[in-house]
Amino acid sequence: MNTVVLIKQVPDTATRIQDRTAKGRVDLSGVTWVVNPYDEYAVEEALRIKAAHGGTVTLIALGPERVASALKDMLALGADEAVQIVDPAFDDLGAQGTAAVLAAAIGKLPAPPDMIWAGWKGVDDDQGLVPIYLAHALGLPHVSFVVQVAIDGGRAIVQREVEGGKETVTTPLPAVFTAQKGLNEVRYASLKGIMAVKRKEIPAWDAAAIGVDPASIAPRAVETTEITPPPERPSGRILGGAPSDAARELVRLLHEEAKVI
Repeated sequence: MNTVVLIKQVPDTATRIQDRTAKGRVDLSGVTWVVNPYDEYAVEEALRIKAAHGGTVTLIALGPERVASALKDMLALGADEAVQIVDPAFDDLGAQGTAAVLAAAIGKLPAPPDMIWAGWKGVDDDQGLVPIYLAHALGLPHVSFVVQVAIDGGRAIVQREVEGGKETVTTPLPAVFTAQKGLNEVRYASLKGIMAVKRKEIPAWDAAAIGVDPASIAPRAVETTEITPPPERPSGRILGGAPSDAARELVRLLHEEAKVI
């Protein structure tokens, strides 16, 4: 069971973006970058599938040089190989363009994957579109919000989270899956894994290596025109007097000013 996991590097979730917003843009210089948390669930599930069914786990990431550190973090958990796609021509791609590049890279792997995993969204832009576009580009089924999966021969039996509950679906393999929180508990890297990664070389593929003409990539369909922090919350009010008077005043304020009742 050969599995590919897509990795994205995002700003540390503890980063206070609102302190970095100015003139309609977010300044990300100097932030700490980490592996997208949902992608970590995807890597963990791929490793568990490998332990149960054999095969390999290959990581693919698209991004600047710093993305190599994210790949090494996931290699230290037990993944077999990693590939970084880095080319100035791929800077600032939209979701569809990103998926097209990833699809081309997957097509260059020595063996076609049986499963492709990713987090259901990146916690930076919260779009969750790339896996969907990727499945379309590869002509494969797509199952999102996965919280449980079982392999049965050439198919996967998947439990996915839906509003108000869960549903079970069956899909033939190969297919694209996206991981939701609750799918598993991510392991910690062992000292042996960390030391092994230090000596591992991660190949970097550019546009020529994956056979993509940058001019053929679909242009970004959505442009961010401005980013603004939420408005400052007004200060609270303390209602004095007898409890009964305070309660009446509270109801009046909620009805006349806040207009929530």
